[in-house]
Amino acid sequence: MLRFLTGGESHGPALVVVVEGLPAGMPITIETFDRELARRRLGFGRGPRQRFERDDLEIVGGVRHGATLGSPVSLVIHNSEWPKWQEEMSAAPGVTEKPLTQPRPGHADLVGMQKYGFDDARNVLERASARETAARVAAGVLAKELLSHLGTSVLSHVIQMGDARATAGLRPGPGDLDAVDASQVRCFDPAAEAAMVAAIKAAAKEGDSLGGVVEVLAYGVPPGLGSHVHWDRRIDGLLAQALMSIQAMKAVEMGEGFETAGRRGSQAHDEILWDAEQHDYRRETTRSGGVEGGMTTGELLVARVFMKPLATLNRPTLRTVDTVTKEETVSFKERTDVTAVPASGVVAETMVALVLANEALRKFGGDSLAEFTRNHAGYIASLS
Repeated sequence: MLRFLTGGESHGPALVVVVEGLPAGMPITIETFDRELARRRLGFGRGPRQRFERDDLEIVGGVRHGATLGSPVSLVIHNSEWPKWQEEMSAAPGVTEKPLTQPRPGHADLVGMQKYGFDDARNVLERASARETAARVAAGVLAKELLSHLGTSVLSHVIQMGDARATAGLRPGPGDLDAVDASQVRCFDPAAEAAMVAAIKAAAKEGDSLGGVVEVLAYGVPPGLGSHVHWDRRIDGLLAQALMSIQAMKAVEMGEGFETAGRRGSQAHDEILWDAEQHDYRRETTRSGGVEGGMTTGELLVARVFMKPLATLNRPTLRTVDTVTKEETVSFKERTDVTAVPASGVVAETMVALVLANEALRKFGGDSLAEFTRNHAGYIASLS
């Protein structure tokens, strides 16, 4: 079983993550983490924070001489801005001079203050911030590396930004990740990319924000990950929970789930064919998103996640109530982006990879990478 736990606040000294359950002998380097964390900062429409904030990652346990030890991998991502926030975010006893009391609609501020009995929204927003996803992406590096030894790769691309949409069915392949990342909005459709950039510029001009849709694709997924036998073992349920856990996500779709609900059964399913040359079953469509009966089919896994517009606006106009005076006002403003949809795709890849890696470890087991891959190879051989 692969487990991970993150800790830390947005403006605290560091984010930390511990990943437990990885087999020994898996190659990993600091450069791999740096590349993925840099991808998380991609995207037109990001705020100025991305220009000066850097993810200074340190491996403090679980790796020796470039390979995992089988013990928990412990990582720290230092906050380059910590000197500016030492007093405000100090762990020592003290009092905040200017508490935030105008909660933002659509954010965790008010409900978090009510739940935990806080009179300052900063006690909530620091942990609710999407900055926490940097730690998740670091964990995802390990999951992606593990999956690569099974021939599985996970990538994402933006298919909608505001009302600008990419051409339906135009998808990047396993070798197209660099091309996706080279796009200003991580869109694989050049014509749609221009429309998305225009939509972001229009929203920025009005101090507003935009949401969108990211499609996550997993190639080379073994059949049989997940299970039909219990509700909490179904792979589509696990993927939905993982994707919905990302800040600002409001819906998840497997394959063509939303459209399928309006179709007749004869047009809703992926027909099963036999490939005599490959001695394998295949499906020519991806309506189910590569999942049937709570298990992966071995075909392309397709999941879409829908992100709402960010709750913090550059020109605050949403009405709220001051929690002290109870008077109507507008919400306070933290530093924000016009959109974070392109970056959210990298986080979505991470969550899909972590679910698939966990289920692969459950299925194939092994204390070492060699044992894990040997068990996988034996299983695949048995299918044909």
